[in-house]
Amino acid sequence: MQLERRMVFQKIGDDGLDTIVNVRLTLEEKERLRDDADMAALSMSALIRARYFGRPVIANADLVMVKEVQRLGRLLKHLHNESAGVLGVESRDVLIEIRRYIKTLHEKNHA
Repeated sequence: MQLERRMVFQKIGDDGLDTIVNVRLTLEEKERLRDDADMAALSMSALIRARYFGRPVIANADLVMVKEVQRLGRLLKHLHNESAGVLGVESRDVLIEIRRYIKTLHEKNHA
């Protein structure tokens, strides 16, 4: 009896990724897929699996943007606290908008 040997390329949980599916695309579709995968810092295969199986795909650019917006929010909060609230309503309103924007990005990426 001969055993079938499959090459395992990667493991996800306990399961090895040992099967290949070929898909025909136009050149433009492949380029878009590659660009999207690069934005999410994923391989094209990982991106396709994530989208097909309904897992969230967060663009790397969005993560960088969220971190930067959070950093700016912390700086603004620090200025607000150091000024003993002199910046009061204006800084509070900006902090609320920053928080709202981060929440919107998070919801967009987990929809």
